[in-house]
Amino acid sequence: MNPFHLAIPVKDLTICRKFYRDVLECSEGRSSDKWVDFNFFGHQLVIHEKPADVMIAEPISNPVDGHDVPVPHFGVVLEWEKWVALSENLTAKNIDFIIEPYIRFKGEVGEQGTMFFLDPENNALEFKAFKNINQLFQK
Repeated sequence: MNPFHLAIPVKDLTICRKFYRDVLECSEGRSSDKWVDFNFFGHQLVIHEKPADVMIAEPISNPVDGHDVPVPHFGVVLEWEKWVALSENLTAKNIDFIIEPYIRFKGEVGEQGTMFFLDPENNALEFKAFKNINQLFQK
């Protein structure tokens, strides 16, 4: 699989740099005084400093499996064991989850562990893992 590249706006580069580096434990790559590259679980995530007046003000959500899923959001599909370890690590770090780690679509095609939380700039992140990775795109 090819790694994706995603660039997101942030108001406070220092706070977000600390979150992605220290909380999510993503290693840093190149950077400047206006942006920072991260190894985001094998993918390239770049945080770009932007003025506060260009940021999205109101969150949007859609109902999925009895939860209000924030839109937009981004994240990574992890191996099951890595997802469990990450969820335990984030719980130990007292992350304020939007949707706490749980099993979605239990016993159905696409059964998955999922969790949602916000970075310091209110960018919504989802991390998930499938019981059967072959069902990632199945209906």
